[in-house]
Amino acid sequence: MIKIFKVDEQFSDMRIDRFIKKTIKDIPQGLIEKNLRNGKIKLNNKKIKSSQRVKINDKLMFFNINFHENITKNIKSYRPSKRIIKSNEKLIIEDNEDFVVINKDSGISVQGGTKSKKNLIDIFRDSKIFKNTKPYSVHRLDKDTSGIFLIAKNRKSAQLLTTLFRLRRVHKTYLALCHGSINNNKGILKNTLVRYDNNKKINENAETLFRVIDKNALCTLVEMKPITGRKHQLRKQLLILGHPIVGDNKYNLENQIDLNKNKNLMLHSSQIKFMINKKKYTFKAPVPSYFEKYLKIKRLRF
Repeated sequence: MIKIFKVDEQFSDMRIDRFIKKTIKDIPQGLIEKNLRNGKIKLNNKKIKSSQRVKINDKLMFFNINFHENITKNIKSYRPSKRIIKSNEKLIIEDNEDFVVINKDSGISVQGGTKSKKNLIDIFRDSKIFKNTKPYSVHRLDKDTSGIFLIAKNRKSAQLLTTLFRLRRVHKTYLALCHGSINNNKGILKNTLVRYDNNKKINENAETLFRVIDKNALCTLVEMKPITGRKHQLRKQLLILGHPIVGDNKYNLENQIDLNKNKNLMLHSSQIKFMINKKKYTFKAPVPSYFEKYLKIKRLRF
Protein backbone atom coordinates (compact mmCIF):
# COMPACT_ATOMS: atom_id res chain seq x y z
CA MET A 1 0.00 0.00 0.00
CA ILE A 2 1.46 3.34 -1.12
CA LYS A 3 0.20 6.72 0.02
CA ILE A 4 1.38 9.87 -1.76
CA PHE A 5 1.24 13.44 -0.44
CA LYS A 6 1.92 16.30 -2.82
CA VAL A 7 3.66 19.45 -1.52
CA ASP A 8 1.88 22.71 -2.26
CA GLU A 9 3.26 26.26 -2.15
CA GLN A 10 2.61 26.99 1.53
CA PHE A 11 4.85 24.11 2.67
CA SER A 12 7.74 24.74 0.27
CA ASP A 13 11.22 24.70 1.87
CA MET A 14 9.98 22.88 4.99
CA ARG A 15 11.99 20.01 6.45
CA ILE A 16 10.68 16.52 5.75
CA ASP A 17 10.05 15.75 9.43
CA ARG A 18 8.22 19.05 9.99
CA PHE A 19 6.11 18.52 6.87
CA ILE A 20 5.03 15.11 8.13
CA LYS A 21 4.17 16.36 11.61
CA LYS A 22 2.27 19.43 10.45
CA THR A 23 0.37 18.06 7.47
CA ILE A 24 -0.03 14.33 8.02
CA LYS A 25 0.34 13.20 11.65
CA ASP A 26 2.18 14.33 14.78
CA ILE A 27 4.54 11.36 14.72
CA PRO A 28 7.45 10.86 17.16
CA GLN A 29 10.76 11.91 15.62
CA GLY A 30 12.27 8.48 16.25
CA LEU A 31 9.55 6.77 14.24
CA ILE A 32 10.02 9.17 11.33
CA GLU A 33 13.78 8.53 11.36
CA LYS A 34 13.26 4.76 11.47
CA ASN A 35 10.93 4.74 8.47
CA LEU A 36 13.25 7.03 6.50
CA ARG A 37 16.17 4.67 7.15
CA ASN A 38 14.10 1.66 6.12
CA GLY A 39 13.00 3.35 2.91
CA LYS A 40 9.34 3.31 3.91
CA ILE A 41 9.21 7.08 3.51
CA LYS A 42 10.67 8.49 0.29
CA LEU A 43 10.70 11.80 -1.53
CA ASN A 44 10.06 11.52 -5.26
CA ASN A 45 10.80 7.79 -4.86
CA LYS A 46 14.28 8.45 -3.40
CA LYS A 47 15.62 7.77 0.09
CA ILE A 48 16.25 10.97 2.02
CA LYS A 49 17.05 12.27 5.53
CA SER A 50 14.70 14.11 7.85
CA SER A 51 16.63 17.37 7.28
CA GLN A 52 15.87 17.31 3.53
CA ARG A 53 13.61 20.22 2.52
CA VAL A 54 10.61 19.76 0.29
CA LYS A 55 9.76 21.85 -2.78
CA ILE A 56 6.54 22.68 -4.58
CA ASN A 57 5.04 19.62 -6.34
CA ASP A 58 7.38 17.19 -4.57
CA LYS A 59 5.78 13.84 -3.81
CA LEU A 60 6.24 12.34 -0.36
CA MET A 61 5.64 8.59 -0.58
CA PHE A 62 4.72 6.25 2.27
CA PHE A 63 5.11 2.49 1.77
CA ASN A 64 2.96 0.16 3.89
CA ILE A 65 2.62 2.52 6.86
CA ASN A 66 -0.68 2.68 8.71
CA PHE A 67 -0.27 5.82 10.78
CA HIS A 68 -3.74 5.68 12.27
CA GLU A 69 -3.15 2.19 13.63
CA ASN A 70 0.40 2.65 14.93
CA ILE A 71 0.39 6.22 16.14
CA THR A 72 -2.94 6.54 17.88
CA LYS A 73 -1.96 3.80 20.31
CA ASN A 74 1.29 5.50 21.33
CA ILE A 75 0.41 9.20 21.42
CA LYS A 76 -2.19 10.94 23.52
CA SER A 77 -2.72 14.55 22.57
CA TYR A 78 -2.27 17.12 25.31
CA ARG A 79 -5.33 19.23 26.08
CA PRO A 80 -4.54 22.12 28.43
CA SER A 81 -7.00 23.36 31.03
CA LYS A 82 -8.43 26.89 30.85
CA ARG A 83 -6.30 27.82 33.87
CA ILE A 84 -3.07 26.77 32.13
CA ILE A 85 -4.07 28.61 28.94
CA LYS A 86 -4.79 31.84 30.83
CA SER A 87 -1.59 31.61 32.87
CA ASN A 88 0.46 31.32 29.67
CA GLU A 89 -1.45 34.14 27.98
CA LYS A 90 -0.27 36.37 30.84
CA LEU A 91 3.32 35.69 29.73
CA ILE A 92 2.78 37.43 26.38
CA ILE A 93 5.09 40.39 25.76
CA GLU A 94 3.98 41.18 22.19
CA ASP A 95 0.90 40.17 20.21
CA ASN A 96 0.47 41.32 16.61
CA GLU A 97 -1.08 39.90 13.45
CA ASP A 98 2.07 37.96 12.51
CA PHE A 99 3.58 36.61 15.73
CA VAL A 100 3.46 36.40 19.50
CA VAL A 101 6.40 36.89 21.86
CA ILE A 102 6.25 35.34 25.31
CA ASN A 103 8.46 35.12 28.38
CA LYS A 104 8.47 31.32 28.61
CA ASP A 105 8.49 29.63 31.99
CA SER A 106 11.20 27.11 32.82
CA GLY A 107 10.02 23.50 32.81
CA ILE A 108 7.72 23.57 29.80
CA SER A 109 8.55 22.19 26.35
CA VAL A 110 7.99 24.11 23.15
CA GLN A 111 6.49 21.08 21.40
CA GLY A 112 5.09 17.81 22.72
CA GLY A 113 7.03 14.55 22.59
CA THR A 114 7.17 11.08 24.06
CA LYS A 115 8.79 12.38 27.27
CA SER A 116 6.87 15.62 27.63
CA LYS A 117 3.17 16.05 26.87
CA LYS A 118 2.65 19.57 28.21
CA ASN A 119 3.88 22.07 25.62
CA LEU A 120 3.44 25.66 24.46
CA ILE A 121 2.19 24.91 20.96
CA ASP A 122 -0.75 22.84 22.22
CA ILE A 123 -1.49 25.39 24.93
CA PHE A 124 -1.70 28.29 22.49
CA ARG A 125 -3.54 26.21 19.91
CA ASP A 126 -6.54 26.37 22.25
CA SER A 127 -5.98 30.03 23.14
CA LYS A 128 -8.22 32.89 21.98
CA ILE A 129 -5.00 34.52 20.71
CA PHE A 130 -4.99 31.94 17.89
CA LYS A 131 -8.75 31.79 17.39
CA ASN A 132 -8.69 32.15 13.60
CA THR A 133 -5.30 30.58 12.96
CA LYS A 134 -2.83 28.21 14.61
CA PRO A 135 0.58 28.56 16.32
CA TYR A 136 3.78 27.82 14.39
CA SER A 137 7.05 27.03 16.13
CA VAL A 138 9.95 28.84 14.42
CA HIS A 139 12.94 28.20 16.73
CA ARG A 140 14.14 26.15 19.70
CA LEU A 141 14.32 26.87 23.41
CA ASP A 142 15.21 24.12 25.87
CA LYS A 143 12.48 22.93 28.21
CA ASP A 144 14.32 24.16 31.32
CA THR A 145 15.45 27.47 29.79
CA SER A 146 13.23 30.46 30.51
CA GLY A 147 12.75 33.64 28.51
CA ILE A 148 11.99 35.03 25.07
CA PHE A 149 10.18 32.72 22.67
CA LEU A 150 8.50 33.54 19.33
CA ILE A 151 5.41 31.84 17.93
CA ALA A 152 4.26 32.68 14.40
CA LYS A 153 0.56 33.17 13.70
CA ASN A 154 0.47 32.16 10.05
CA ARG A 155 2.41 30.09 7.55
CA LYS A 156 3.92 33.11 5.75
CA SER A 157 5.30 34.62 8.97
CA ALA A 158 6.56 31.22 10.09
CA GLN A 159 8.55 30.80 6.87
CA LEU A 160 9.98 34.31 7.15
CA LEU A 161 11.02 33.96 10.80
CA THR A 162 12.45 30.48 10.23
CA THR A 163 14.55 31.87 7.38
CA LEU A 164 15.79 34.75 9.56
CA PHE A 165 16.91 32.27 12.23
CA ARG A 166 18.61 30.07 9.65
CA LEU A 167 20.48 33.04 8.13
CA ARG A 168 21.55 34.20 11.63
CA ARG A 169 19.69 37.47 11.32
CA VAL A 170 18.01 37.01 14.67
CA HIS A 171 20.23 38.14 17.54
CA LYS A 172 19.59 36.58 20.94
CA THR A 173 21.04 37.44 24.32
CA TYR A 174 21.09 35.07 27.28
CA LEU A 175 21.90 35.42 30.96
CA ALA A 176 23.62 32.46 32.59
CA LEU A 177 24.68 31.97 36.20
CA CYS A 178 27.72 29.68 36.30
CA HIS A 179 29.66 27.84 38.95
CA GLY A 180 33.00 29.40 39.85
CA SER A 181 34.76 32.58 38.74
CA ILE A 182 35.39 32.97 35.00
CA ASN A 183 38.86 34.45 34.48
CA ASN A 184 38.34 36.57 31.37
CA ASN A 185 35.68 39.28 31.58
CA LYS A 186 34.81 39.06 27.89
CA GLY A 187 35.68 37.18 24.75
CA ILE A 188 34.44 34.57 22.31
CA LEU A 189 33.99 30.88 22.99
CA LYS A 190 34.93 28.67 20.03
CA ASN A 191 34.38 24.93 20.34
CA THR A 192 33.74 21.81 18.32
CA LEU A 193 30.61 20.28 19.79
CA VAL A 194 29.68 16.63 19.31
CA ARG A 195 26.17 15.28 18.78
CA TYR A 196 24.81 11.99 17.51
CA ASP A 197 22.25 11.38 14.79
CA ASN A 198 21.15 7.73 14.74
CA ASN A 199 24.46 6.66 16.32
CA LYS A 200 26.36 8.74 13.76
CA LYS A 201 28.87 11.11 15.36
CA ILE A 202 28.60 14.69 14.09
CA ASN A 203 31.07 17.48 14.88
CA GLU A 204 29.75 21.04 14.78
CA ASN A 205 31.59 24.33 15.21
CA ALA A 206 30.05 26.62 17.83
CA GLU A 207 30.77 30.27 18.57
CA THR A 208 29.41 32.51 21.33
CA LEU A 209 30.28 36.01 22.46
CA PHE A 210 30.34 36.42 26.24
CA ARG A 211 30.68 39.22 28.77
CA VAL A 212 30.94 38.85 32.54
CA ILE A 213 28.39 41.05 34.32
CA ASP A 214 29.35 40.23 37.91
CA LYS A 215 31.25 37.50 39.73
CA ASN A 216 32.72 36.29 42.98
CA ALA A 217 34.61 33.20 44.10
CA LEU A 218 31.46 31.04 43.96
CA CYS A 219 29.56 32.17 40.86
CA THR A 220 29.69 34.22 37.67
CA LEU A 221 26.78 35.98 36.01
CA VAL A 222 27.56 36.09 32.30
CA GLU A 223 25.84 37.58 29.27
CA MET A 224 26.01 35.32 26.21
CA LYS A 225 25.28 36.05 22.54
CA PRO A 226 25.37 32.90 20.39
CA ILE A 227 26.65 33.36 16.85
CA THR A 228 25.86 29.81 15.80
CA GLY A 229 22.74 27.92 16.87
CA ARG A 230 23.76 24.43 17.99
CA LYS A 231 21.64 22.28 20.25
CA HIS A 232 22.45 22.95 23.93
CA GLN A 233 25.27 25.18 22.68
CA LEU A 234 25.61 27.50 25.69
CA ARG A 235 25.31 24.70 28.23
CA LYS A 236 27.95 22.60 26.48
CA GLN A 237 30.37 25.49 25.97
CA LEU A 238 30.24 26.61 29.59
CA LEU A 239 30.87 23.02 30.71
CA ILE A 240 33.91 22.84 28.41
CA LEU A 241 35.09 26.13 29.91
CA GLY A 242 34.90 24.50 33.34
CA HIS A 243 32.05 26.71 34.56
CA PRO A 244 28.77 24.84 33.97
CA ILE A 245 25.44 26.53 34.57
CA VAL A 246 23.95 26.33 38.05
CA GLY A 247 21.07 23.85 38.09
CA ASP A 248 22.16 21.98 34.95
CA ASN A 249 21.66 18.29 35.67
CA LYS A 250 22.96 17.17 32.28
CA TYR A 251 26.06 19.23 31.56
CA ASN A 252 27.91 19.48 34.87
CA LEU A 253 31.00 18.36 36.77
CA GLU A 254 30.86 15.24 38.92
CA ASN A 255 32.52 16.85 41.93
CA GLN A 256 30.32 19.92 41.77
CA ILE A 257 28.30 20.81 44.86
CA ASP A 258 25.53 23.39 44.87
CA LEU A 259 25.29 24.47 48.49
CA ASN A 260 21.79 25.85 48.02
CA LYS A 261 20.56 22.74 46.17
CA ASN A 262 19.07 24.85 43.41
CA LYS A 263 16.66 22.90 41.20
CA ASN A 264 16.24 25.47 38.41
CA LEU A 265 18.44 25.81 35.35
CA MET A 266 19.89 29.31 35.63
CA LEU A 267 19.76 30.08 31.91
CA HIS A 268 17.45 32.82 30.64
CA SER A 269 16.80 34.17 27.15
CA SER A 270 16.67 37.87 28.02
CA GLN A 271 16.53 39.67 24.68
CA ILE A 272 15.90 39.16 20.98
CA LYS A 273 16.47 41.49 18.00
CA PHE A 274 15.57 41.15 14.33
CA MET A 275 14.38 43.19 11.36
CA ILE A 276 11.41 42.62 9.03
CA ASN A 277 10.83 44.90 6.03
CA LYS A 278 13.29 47.46 7.44
CA LYS A 279 11.40 47.59 10.74
CA LYS A 280 13.50 46.80 13.80
CA TYR A 281 12.08 44.64 16.58
CA THR A 282 13.59 44.36 20.05
CA PHE A 283 11.99 42.45 22.89
CA LYS A 284 13.23 41.95 26.44
CA ALA A 285 12.12 39.52 29.14
CA PRO A 286 12.82 39.98 32.88
CA VAL A 287 14.42 37.05 34.69
CA PRO A 288 12.18 34.74 36.77
CA SER A 289 11.79 35.48 40.48
CA TYR A 290 13.85 32.40 41.47
CA PHE A 291 16.72 33.65 39.27
CA GLU A 292 16.67 37.09 40.86
CA LYS A 293 16.41 35.59 44.36
CA TYR A 294 19.38 33.31 43.75
CA LEU A 295 21.50 36.25 42.54
CA LYS A 296 20.78 38.05 45.80
CA ILE A 297 21.76 34.96 47.79
CA LYS A 298 25.06 34.83 45.89
CA ARG A 299 25.42 38.62 46.21
CA LEU A 300 25.58 39.27 42.49
CA ARG A 301 24.08 42.19 40.53
CA PHE A 302 22.84 42.55 36.96
